[in-house]
Amino acid sequence: QVDLVESGGELVQAGGSLRLSCAASGRTTSSNAMGWFRQAPGKERTFVATITWSGRITYYADSVKGRFTISRDNAKNTVYLQMNSLKPEDTAVYYCALRTINRAAMGSHDYDYWGQGTQVTVSS
Repeated sequence: QVDLVESGGELVQAGGSLRLSCAASGRTTSSNAMGWFRQAPGKERTFVATITWSGRITYYADSVKGRFTISRDNAKNTVYLQMNSLKPEDTAVYYCALRTINRAAMGSHDYDYWGQGTQVTVSS
């Protein structure tokens, strides 16, 4: 069993920045891929970013490219999402996810474990 706990979500003005963190604990494998997804009210959960174990491979949704950066610190079992130039349409609950296969993926069905989510609200 793997537990994922997100933090860092809060209310921020448009144009501002936030950094989300996701700490993994439990039976984490020696290598895995991590991802961030988000779900806005009344909408489906969508892909935001993913990163492999080494951090060398990352993918982003088109809507966040150039504004968001995913990174990880394997010594701390933590993945981060730096979000800059935030827009009201970025408002959502943000979830981190862990994939036991060390391969970047953009489908929610590819991930094995999920956190409870952290709320990000961007005011205009």
